[in-house]
Amino acid sequence: MVQTEAKITQLNVAIVGNPNCGKTTLFNALTGLRQKVGNYPGVTVEKKEGKITVGNNTEISLLDLPGTYSLSANSPDEKIVVDVLLGKIPDTPIPDAIICVVDATNIERNLYLLTQILDLEFPMVVALNMYDVAQLEGIAIDIPALEKILGVPCIPSVASKGIGIAELRNALQSISSYKPNGIRQWILPQPVQEEYDELVELLKHNDKIRLPFAYYEAQHLLTTPKQLDSFRHSYSDETLSHVKKDYERLNALGFNRQSVFVESRYRWIRQIYKATVTHHKVSHQSIHDKIDSVVTHRVWGFVIFFSLMGLMFQTIFTWASYPMEVISNGVNAFGNFVGTIIPPGDLHDLIVNGAIGGVGAVITFLPQILLLFLFLGILEDTGYMARAAFIMDRVMGKVGLHGKSFIPLLSSFACAIPGIMATRTIENPRDRLITILIAPLMSCSARMPVYTLLIASFIPNIAIFGFLNLPALVLISLYLLGLSTALLMALALKKTLLKGTKPPFILEMPPYRIPSLKNTLLRMWERSVLFLKRAGTIILGVSIILWFLATYPKLESGTPSEKLAHSFVGRAGHLIEPLIQPLGFDWKIGIGIISSLLQREVFVSTLATIYNIENADDSSISLREQLQKDVDPITGLPTFTTLTAICIMVYYVLAMQCMSTIAVVRRETNGWKWPAFQFVYMTLLAYVGTFITYNIGLWITS
Repeated sequence: MVQTEAKITQLNVAIVGNPNCGKTTLFNALTGLRQKVGNYPGVTVEKKEGKITVGNNTEISLLDLPGTYSLSANSPDEKIVVDVLLGKIPDTPIPDAIICVVDATNIERNLYLLTQILDLEFPMVVALNMYDVAQLEGIAIDIPALEKILGVPCIPSVASKGIGIAELRNALQSISSYKPNGIRQWILPQPVQEEYDELVELLKHNDKIRLPFAYYEAQHLLTTPKQLDSFRHSYSDETLSHVKKDYERLNALGFNRQSVFVESRYRWIRQIYKATVTHHKVSHQSIHDKIDSVVTHRVWGFVIFFSLMGLMFQTIFTWASYPMEVISNGVNAFGNFVGTIIPPGDLHDLIVNGAIGGVGAVITFLPQILLLFLFLGILEDTGYMARAAFIMDRVMGKVGLHGKSFIPLLSSFACAIPGIMATRTIENPRDRLITILIAPLMSCSARMPVYTLLIASFIPNIAIFGFLNLPALVLISLYLLGLSTALLMALALKKTLLKGTKPPFILEMPPYRIPSLKNTLLRMWERSVLFLKRAGTIILGVSIILWFLATYPKLESGTPSEKLAHSFVGRAGHLIEPLIQPLGFDWKIGIGIISSLLQREVFVSTLATIYNIENADDSSISLREQLQKDVDPITGLPTFTTLTAICIMVYYVLAMQCMSTIAVVRRETNGWKWPAFQFVYMTLLAYVGTFITYNIGLWITS
């Protein structure tokens, strides 16, 4: 008897849900490390995919869609969700099924998106996430009744603790059979219903849109505030002519086209909620309210916020020192080992001083970057980020913005690119543009290698106030400089180019959660892989190019410094030196600044390449020691001083030294006007700010 292998079933399943419902936590719990991150074609919206196997023969490709409150696309993130569900994105297959994640503590609001997806008739499983918090708050959900009304399985889960994940995986084996009954249970007023049904039929026959997607397209056309001319390439002339008549009839009858669909759907949602959810009185004040009364306090809120920031930066310096030393010693040992294999000559110098020296100098700072993301991840997972935005609304209001702008700015401490993308949640176009323009002033993780190198080399490690050391205090000051400058620029823009009044501030406060160690480690893993990829590609390439430019044309005789000055790099550096001398910079620093226009951390690899070439006979000396010992061959004075280090750090706080960020700003603003303005104003700001810092420093030390 011959046994045949069971046929493998492959499914594409999308995970959808409101922001802050734990959707990504559930995605991470299901996929673990079997995931990849990219971007959707043509946009900067992040695309997160993962693979899982359920049962013996079902392979599932999971797609974590951006959080959205509805399928009425008002932002790039929301448009991606709609386009994926309707199969309108190239290289992204239409989902075979849906996991809809619902915040069990706020079912009524989450049901709006859920019922919209039900209308599309995808096979579906509902994950009632944060079920433990709902129980603590006295919320009882009649799950069998909810399943009967919705027609799909509903599984209680606590994704951060792994509760419900096994049940969800079991449900995924049969997810194709969990299809809603296709009968819409929300009722429109009769005149609207008539026009709606007629339009659905037209879309089916004229535009070849199949049910149930025609239901969505009909609602989209009837409720959109846009001019119909904007749809002339998407729908037939007959369909658009009919829609125009629909507008006239419904307007004449006094219907608000935008709200009638929302109100009709919510009438059904309230019926579902009343039939399935019961609130039990909680006799005592919830622990969330007690915590909020402290962390959002007018005084203690700021004390806690700045204390957490101080703790974060102090820890970044103290905890990271040992692993940084281990990595540095490992890089040096590897360089020395490779140096013994390759005979002396250009190839030896290229590999040891160019590639290993340049890349190794940057890799050393990986522990600090990981610690930064560890802290930011914990703050986000616990729900504290929203509280920080709430208390900072008082500060943001002084410059005409509100607390919603603070969340993208806080995200920009990790990287300006996701921070700029996070501005999509800001409804006011002027406020969104202002936030985009000031976001790169936040000190991102790419600046960390520059700060750390200079602080460790020139700022003495002495205690301040008995618990905070001076290097950590300097680092905090750099972050505060970026934040305060950003707020001042926001005020200036609000008063001049982008005038406007402060909009009202409405922010959803997510419940406090115990952070998931797995999610935090996954986030750190993703960041480390991304950082090492950059080190192994862009920084490696720049290091090799710089080695060539710093080696050729060769001077047959002379000291290493004279040979370096004769090279292409030396000539270019001396050419720009008059421009940067007023800032206290020499030609070597100038080369570092120019080369790091691509990415800020390239500054470190540039100095490593230059100084390794200049000290090729003593390659075991660390870059810090080389900076400390470097002297001007003419004057005999140190090239780097504490004042020089401070000026460089001030320059990097204020300057736009990231081409990737400029590219994202161009995409987000649909043109080169604002990216060009941003680059010019930040460069001028950096030059003037550094010039003032240098001259104040000279006055103090004279």
